[in-house]
Amino acid sequence: MRGKPYPPLTCGVASPSFLAMSDGSGIKSVTLAAVVIARNEEAQLGACLEALRFADEVVVVLDRSTDRSAEIARGAGAQVIEGAWELEGPRRNAGLDACHSDWILEVDADERVTPALVAEIRAAIAKPASDVFLVPMANHIGEHFIAHGWGAYNGIAAKPILFRAGTKRWGAGRVHPSIALPASRGVLREKMIHFVDRDIADMFRRLNRYTDLAALDAIDKGERPRLPSALRRLFSRGWKSYVARQGYREGAYGVALATFSALYPLLIYLKVATHEAAQRTGDKNR
Repeated sequence: MRGKPYPPLTCGVASPSFLAMSDGSGIKSVTLAAVVIARNEEAQLGACLEALRFADEVVVVLDRSTDRSAEIARGAGAQVIEGAWELEGPRRNAGLDACHSDWILEVDADERVTPALVAEIRAAIAKPASDVFLVPMANHIGEHFIAHGWGAYNGIAAKPILFRAGTKRWGAGRVHPSIALPASRGVLREKMIHFVDRDIADMFRRLNRYTDLAALDAIDKGERPRLPSALRRLFSRGWKSYVARQGYREGAYGVALATFSALYPLLIYLKVATHEAAQRTGDKNR
């Protein structure tokens, strides 16, 4: 991967057995699996897995990885699943299906579990009030914690990533596929550290990559974006990020978040339109 690696985060290591609770007649173990989805994440994966050593099992799903990610994952004792998935949903479901534990924590390579979050996870699944828990995210750009302006494609405040096995399934789609979840969800307080991007240039590269994938999804579904809608959302999304979500408090990073969020639907429209134009030209030349 290009650029400097994200700053390391040192986390405490729990005992090998994640949680034991008495049911009155003996000791029953409540087990937790951690699933990590990655593609060429050798710069991130080691620190991510170090923070997951408290889990009973760790499954790493590597999609078309050509770097040292597999070596790093196996060295950390993780089960490694390697393959090539065009769609995000089936890739993530492959990881969920490989787990044998009672609960699953779904983590990306750019995320870090903290000791405080580990303690809260322990308490949450010991006496679960829900089968699914939203985990709040502490989003960073490089070493900078960015509290405001997130939303839409570029980062969310909380994700449903702690859940009882069998309660979550991903739908089809290359980027942001649908999720099937129970309606009732608990919410944890402690945040997951999330290193979203290294810098503003990295933010731009992700915008370009995500809109490429979203355009392909729109083409597959036969959902042609409309220019008036894209132009209207250019302003509404920028306003929401910069003003309603107080991105103005984050200086240049807030401007970047608002700008890229606003451009997202317009770029999808342009990429779908140019694809259709190229297809028409190709059909005429046959």
